[in-house]
Amino acid sequence: MEAGFSEQVAALLRPPSLVHVKEYFEALLAERQCFGLKVKPEGEHGKGVYSEVDFQEDDLVLKDQMLAGAQHYSNKIDCMVCSYCFQFIGSVELQIGRKLYLQDLGVSAVDGCGSSDEAGCSVSSEKVGLPQDAIQSLMNGGLKLPYSDNFSLPAVVPCAGACEEAYYCSKSCAEADWDSFHSLLCTGQQSSVSNTKALMKFTKHANETNDIFILAAKVISFTILRYRKLKASHLEQKGKHKSSNCCNSYNFPLLLEAWKPVSMGFKKRWWDCIALPEDVESCDEVDFRMQIKDLAFESLQLLKEAIYDEECAPLFSLDIYGHIIGMFELNNLDLVVASPIEDYFLYIDDLPCSQKKEAEKITKPFLDALGEDYSIPCQGTAFFPVQSCMNHSCNPNAKAFKREEDRDGQASIIALRRILKGEEITISYIDEDRPYAERQELLADYGFRCGCPRCIEEQP
Repeated sequence: MEAGFSEQVAALLRPPSLVHVKEYFEALLAERQCFGLKVKPEGEHGKGVYSEVDFQEDDLVLKDQMLAGAQHYSNKIDCMVCSYCFQFIGSVELQIGRKLYLQDLGVSAVDGCGSSDEAGCSVSSEKVGLPQDAIQSLMNGGLKLPYSDNFSLPAVVPCAGACEEAYYCSKSCAEADWDSFHSLLCTGQQSSVSNTKALMKFTKHANETNDIFILAAKVISFTILRYRKLKASHLEQKGKHKSSNCCNSYNFPLLLEAWKPVSMGFKKRWWDCIALPEDVESCDEVDFRMQIKDLAFESLQLLKEAIYDEECAPLFSLDIYGHIIGMFELNNLDLVVASPIEDYFLYIDDLPCSQKKEAEKITKPFLDALGEDYSIPCQGTAFFPVQSCMNHSCNPNAKAFKREEDRDGQASIIALRRILKGEEITISYIDEDRPYAERQELLADYGFRCGCPRCIEEQP
């Protein structure tokens, strides 16, 4: 298949022209009403984001909706969130009860997902078991925690395909996810996917190896679904009411158009750009990268068995798959949404003494049962189209930062200082507080050596 579609694959991976980049981001920023920003495709470091207005320190520069994102598999134990916008759903009681229920089943998150309590809540260092009936009462609404109405969450909306993996905060999010991604990735009884067993095998493989494959599958699904919509519109304009079997070359311009949002992201093959782990010696680098390539091939074969579409065959080439994963490797911004459970227990802790004492008669056993993991946020990975155009500086004028009101998975970019009209907006890809040599070493994983004013000043 790779050889049969080599020209189409090359066309899909060819960087878009400067004119197309400019037109695409102008339309995207207008659609999202980001009138204070401009993406310039011909900057010193390629694409760059520039201010069209003056921003003051702490101003919101950008709210960037993701092209595709996914919650980490291990994090699903701790947080129940909308599968489209990633805000927490259900209720404080459901969130706590569900997590305790999964803990009691012996399901646990991978090491490193926990977070220590730095906010002052008195948390037992060892988790304390609770009776099952108390946990069930939390989950089914039989037990109401004090003051939980102050932390109301959207009701849970189930998946239209009746799978037990995707849940939503609203009907609009459920429909948007179904139309954009999930209709090709749903394993529910009412799913339109013909081979749900193969899809479950793909998902299991991704969860056991690297959940970045889930993101790649979402991008391919997104492109296929866009292609089908474009084709339906094209046929309607031609006065045709039924799909006909057209050759791949006839349909390829539509596939290119469907691929356009993905084409704007900077890409390299995953096995070429993934950072070498510290425990892999340089002499073993070739073998390591070949193992990564083989892993991607194994994942792709499982995905192809599940959702292959002959009219979109070039999307299922290993080269395309590797570049999609590499796009996330090079451009991703962590998807983080603060937990309302943390806010709830901090609220209880800050109550006047008498009210706190009364409330903790009910809440303290649950806090102790959760242990130090009570405050874990929603965590995942996403690709943000505008944020991905922002260049790095070791002395940035903006940063990704979640404000109190930012309760979904969109990227929020905040001004670190005054930004003048016409100035490039930069962020740091790494911890900019590290010494010069460490910064350069970390940035090498992104494929460049930093020459920002700070680095020029600090270089030996």
